[in-house]
Amino acid sequence: MKDDALRRKLADAEAALQAANAALEVERNRFRALFDAVPDPVSILDWEGTVLDLNKAGIAAYNRPRTDIVGKNIDTLNPDLPRDHLAPVWEVLNRGGTYVVEVTNMRADGTRFPVEVHSAGFSDGGETRIVAVARDLSKRHEAEVRYRELMEVIDKGILVRKADGRVAYANPAAMRILDIPKGASLEKELALDHWRIFDEHGQELDDQELPSFRALRTGTISPSTVLGFLNLNTRRLVWLSITSVPQFAPGQDHPQQVLSLFSDVTAFKRDITLFDRVQDLAHVGGWEWDANSEHVYLTGEAQRMLGLARASASISELQACLRETERKRFHDALTRAVEHGEGFEMDLQGIRADGHTLWIRIIGESEAADPTGTRLTGTFQDITETKQAEETLRVQARTDPLTMLLNRDAVLEELEARLSDRSHSDVAVLYIDLDRFKVVNDVLGHAAGDQVIASAARRIQRAVATEGLIARFGGDEFLVVCQTGDDPERPQRLAASILDAFGDAFRMAGEEFTITASVGIARAPEHGDRPQLLIQNADVAMYDSKRRARNGWQDFSAALAEQQQQRLQMETHLRRAVDNREFKLVYQPQVELATGRIIGAEALIRWRNDTLGEMRPDHFIGHAENTGDIVRIGGWVLREACQQMRRWRDEGLPIERVAVNVSYRQFLAEDLAETVSEALASAGLPGDALELEFTERVLIEDAPDTLTTFAGLRMLGVLLSIDDFGEGYSALNYLRRLPIHGLKLSQQFLTGVPHNTSDVAICQAVAGIAQSLGLGLVAEGVENDAQRQFLIRLGVKIGQGFLFAPGLTPDELALRIAHHEPSRAHA
Repeated sequence: MKDDALRRKLADAEAALQAANAALEVERNRFRALFDAVPDPVSILDWEGTVLDLNKAGIAAYNRPRTDIVGKNIDTLNPDLPRDHLAPVWEVLNRGGTYVVEVTNMRADGTRFPVEVHSAGFSDGGETRIVAVARDLSKRHEAEVRYRELMEVIDKGILVRKADGRVAYANPAAMRILDIPKGASLEKELALDHWRIFDEHGQELDDQELPSFRALRTGTISPSTVLGFLNLNTRRLVWLSITSVPQFAPGQDHPQQVLSLFSDVTAFKRDITLFDRVQDLAHVGGWEWDANSEHVYLTGEAQRMLGLARASASISELQACLRETERKRFHDALTRAVEHGEGFEMDLQGIRADGHTLWIRIIGESEAADPTGTRLTGTFQDITETKQAEETLRVQARTDPLTMLLNRDAVLEELEARLSDRSHSDVAVLYIDLDRFKVVNDVLGHAAGDQVIASAARRIQRAVATEGLIARFGGDEFLVVCQTGDDPERPQRLAASILDAFGDAFRMAGEEFTITASVGIARAPEHGDRPQLLIQNADVAMYDSKRRARNGWQDFSAALAEQQQQRLQMETHLRRAVDNREFKLVYQPQVELATGRIIGAEALIRWRNDTLGEMRPDHFIGHAENTGDIVRIGGWVLREACQQMRRWRDEGLPIERVAVNVSYRQFLAEDLAETVSEALASAGLPGDALELEFTERVLIEDAPDTLTTFAGLRMLGVLLSIDDFGEGYSALNYLRRLPIHGLKLSQQFLTGVPHNTSDVAICQAVAGIAQSLGLGLVAEGVENDAQRQFLIRLGVKIGQGFLFAPGLTPDELALRIAHHEPSRAHA
């Protein structure tokens, strides 16, 4: 009996021992699984630095077999460590702290990579051990390098000033703009007592009124301000547009430094001042003289008048255009104007390039905003020929005053006369419209727009010469009337010549930009025997040329007449589409590029009409904007997207927000903030559940109502993003002046990455701007994994495109999220 009891006790002990071993094995496996699941290299060291254990991430990071590391001293992974490197580690760990250090580790092939190591102590069976976690800093260092490179290559000046006023950094553009010699001391060259500073009206400012000091003092951004800086050593005056941004250290409520971003607007300010002055005095030819440099700046009309080939000339070159007896009078007038501030008006005799006599009236006076008093501006007026008053009135009645071409009434009269004369009725009308003129006009202003129109008129005149009658028909539209009886191919040939004349870029207000033309051709009598009908059909042909491919020409045809009819039919159906419930929304997912997790969706409109069939957005959105129907359609999209967002939230789907495109028409034609507020309230959503995307055209409209709308949307908490950033005329001051939260990187720039260097550079620049300004960035049109990897390396976190999914129905999007399997759809 005693033996049986003993055996039972032994059996129970054996079972308990096995259970304990099994539990120990389970705990050991759990530890190993957790140990190997850590994504960063983790090492277990003894107190002398010998590696006792290493997880899988460490083996992968160091690219070494486990046997080459475990049992070896830590200096195997980092041969650059000093001999006593563990001493400070022991000191911190003995106090119960965590030791953090940045070092460089080495892989098996000898390559190095930076890491941040966090070390802590723990007890293992009575022995003190060290656990060390290494975080790879390569990506952070690369980002810092890219940021420094952007600072170095950007063409805007960047100046960093510490809180005590010392200049800590100036990029190469800043050195160039401020004319600081290479190797010179920044502290000395930028000392405030070496400069005088003026506002746009010539009033001298105190140092503390500078945007950088104001930003340091208030802790808020000092928006774009134009100031003049006069270097007291070189006497050089430069006008800068400056934006200053305070920068705070973590946990601080006062700025530790301020970053100022500025650009040289001297030439732009000069051109604007010149234009205004010329407009006030005579608006013929403008000039500006800098008495310090003895250089004269001439407008295009002044150059043409005097026969000079360059906009910038010396005062002696200008005087050479006058007769010798007149030069002293002109010189004396300039001297009195500089020394005593006297304006002057005088008639002088000159010599044309062809040797004929030229009489010009010169008007000049000191520039009011110039604090130095050494700049004169004025006009040249050619008074060589005088006309009788009645002849002047007759010409003015038939002439467009800006281009000096025939005006609308005059060309209609001429066309009516030719069509009424059977011997001259074989004519063609070329209807010319400038492409992208409105954008240039909106960005540079109507004054610059008028100069573009005048320059375009001169190009058309050179292209047509004596082969046709030219008129400005209105706005940026021109007509050419030419005979076809003697040369049936003349209209096409003139159209090609006109398009070729617009091949060279335009220069205006210090900027260079391209404007092309679209041309429509209609012939009499087959396309109309009345002036209005002929012009209307040429207009239809021009519109088709602009729609299909700008910078081209198109003949009118019966097919175009039918298309015009179809366009009218589309507009009619579009007006009733909301009431007939013909629209629906699909949603393209916005995903985390690194994980594929869906975090949001962009609402995309689709239209199906029983008569017209399925209509693509790019076919009807433009018409809706032209007719104004986009306002009502956009309101429906806002309400429907908000209601769908409510349903997703009720279903528990983790969609953070829904994005909706907003037309510039909605900003101008209605109270958009009120419409958005009603849509959010009806759906029971907070403002940050909705993101509104708008194009840069909204910014350049710059109407007071637009600014009010932005303020109202900001009060609602709605996120605001600029769609297709960079495709239009981007102005960085808008990114600071308006409450913009994010940018959308256009698919146009993503198409060529990572192989097209220009596209890569643009993407890097946009990403740098977004990062520097603290804006979110979403990449559109991600179509392949190479683009995704490029964006991840660039630091872009969110993207959308056919790589992940096209537009999905709400149920399809919900299913996609539920499965959490980011798919690879194809266009």
